[in-house]
Amino acid sequence: MKNFLAMYIGSASALNHWKTMDEGRRSQQEKAGKEAWGKWMATNEKSIIDRGSPLGKTKRISAQGISDTKNELVAYAIVQAESHEAAAKLFENHPHFLIFPGDSVELMECLPMPQM
Repeated sequence: MKNFLAMYIGSASALNHWKTMDEGRRSQQEKAGKEAWGKWMATNEKSIIDRGSPLGKTKRISAQGISDTKNELVAYAIVQAESHEAAAKLFENHPHFLIFPGDSVELMECLPMPQM
C-alpha cells in the first residue's frame, strides 16, 4: 500500500459565493455537507491514515526571508491505496466540491525519503 497526500482546493471566488449565499440555504447546505463528509469518512475509514484538518493562513519562507502569501489550499488528508488511480477514486463525488464551495482535490503520492 502507498500513502497519498490529498490537498483540498478552494478558490476565493467560490468562498465569496458561499459567504454571500442566503443564510438559510447556506445553513442547510452546510448541514448536508457535514453529513455527507461524515458518510464519506465512514465509508473510507480503512483507507484514511490521517483525517487531516482545515488549513490557515500561509507564510512563505525562502532565502529572501519570510513573507505572507496566499494559495488555494484549504485542507488536507492522507489516504492509503494500492495505486494513485485507486486513491483518486476515493475522492470521486466528494462533498468538498459537490456541496461545499471547494473546487477540487489534488492527490500526490508520498514517496519514500531517500537514504542519507
